[in-house]
Amino acid sequence: MLDDQRYRAVQAKDGRFDGVFYTAVRTTGIFCRPSCPALTPRRENVTFFSTPAAAVGAGYRACRRCRPDRTPGSPEWNVRGDLVARAMRLIADGVVEREGVPGLARRLGYSERQLHRSLTAEVGAGPLAIARSNRAQLARTLIETTDLPLSDIAFAAGFGSIRQFNDTIRRVYAVSPRELRRGPRGATNRLTLRLPVRRPFDGEGLLAFLRPRAIEGVELIGDDTYARVMALPHGPAVVHLTLADDHVRADLELTDLADTQAAVQRCRRLLDLDADPLAIDAALAADPVLAPLVAAHPGVRLPGQVDGFEVAVRAIVGQQVSVAGARTILGRIAARYGADAPLPMAAELGLRRTFPRPEDLADAPDDEFSMPRSRAAAFVRIARAMADGELTLDPGADRDEARRRLLAVPGIGPWTADYIVLRALSDPDVLMTTDLVLRRELTARGITTEQTHRWRPWRSYAAVHLWRAPTEERTD
Repeated sequence: MLDDQRYRAVQAKDGRFDGVFYTAVRTTGIFCRPSCPALTPRRENVTFFSTPAAAVGAGYRACRRCRPDRTPGSPEWNVRGDLVARAMRLIADGVVEREGVPGLARRLGYSERQLHRSLTAEVGAGPLAIARSNRAQLARTLIETTDLPLSDIAFAAGFGSIRQFNDTIRRVYAVSPRELRRGPRGATNRLTLRLPVRRPFDGEGLLAFLRPRAIEGVELIGDDTYARVMALPHGPAVVHLTLADDHVRADLELTDLADTQAAVQRCRRLLDLDADPLAIDAALAADPVLAPLVAAHPGVRLPGQVDGFEVAVRAIVGQQVSVAGARTILGRIAARYGADAPLPMAAELGLRRTFPRPEDLADAPDDEFSMPRSRAAAFVRIARAMADGELTLDPGADRDEARRRLLAVPGIGPWTADYIVLRALSDPDVLMTTDLVLRRELTARGITTEQTHRWRPWRSYAAVHLWRAPTEERTD
């Protein structure tokens, strides 16, 4: 996108570009979202940045009126699979806070110098600066929406010290943390946050996909709510999400507040909240075959995940069995190998445990899962590979490499590998040509596999529309 195009978006106060780029005004020293209601600055006074970190690094502070830290994340990082996009997804998940920049570089398979050079060249800031900017955004949200003491917020947001927390907040927002807060506060590990969403948002369709697949004791899905237990780096957590048209309310209870950023990002991945629905819908609606489906359900999202390993087990268990049958087996696996979730919020919701981690199933016998041993052996092999670090399904995984490694595992075929890459790695351009429902829908609509290339890079979203179509046709 050229700078002149960006400026026209700013002139139009176009909210579609909020989170895609940021507008910095040299005469005020402030950076804003494109839709900021303030008077449009003169073109010669404007500089554009792709991340808040780059704007802060250039000496600008966040606008107090339009709150650029309240925008969804850039959809670009979901679409792309290159080094920069993988790094941005991992930084958002809190890897820098947990493992430092060296750990981030190791996960990506590059040197720290090359990683820093690539990020700086494209987004205008290195990994540490991007992580620091993310911490500041999370800290401000926690300051303004929770009852946590400021010292707890500093560490929940990932800062290493109170001094670093105070200095960063002052630099980004030009006020102290205490000035951002009003009223007395108390301590709690329960948080209520508002997650921004790009509209339109087909939350109803997303829950309709997830509901019949909910694992007993792990997940609970209502008319407009989704709740579950998550296994996070520092212990289990419980999340209760309430979906609205323009936002998602997230009620969280954490074992350790240091997992706040990871919990928020996994909720965003689960619901595909950083997608650009207008761009996706426009591309798919250009095809007369898909246009009626897009018109009926604008803003379709990919059903994501909070744990890549869980998706892999789901995919293997679901081979050639009904959704209900797979759900029963998954419930037994969770009951046998999942960890207890001793959190009050879990008990209140009737949730009991996390889904097992790879190390929990790596040594499991393959003859106790009420399913063909060959299929059980496949997910045990996946568990071992992930526990040993030979396979990764985290946000920074190389999608093509992950698919290649999955296909090398006995018992993993193209359908299973594609399903895992679509859901676990949020790949927007997977067309599962071996899926029976999709094949039937493509044939019924006279579409060949070659013709589906016109849907790129949004073939995963086209698949969601086609999966949904036959169910609705049977109920009409």
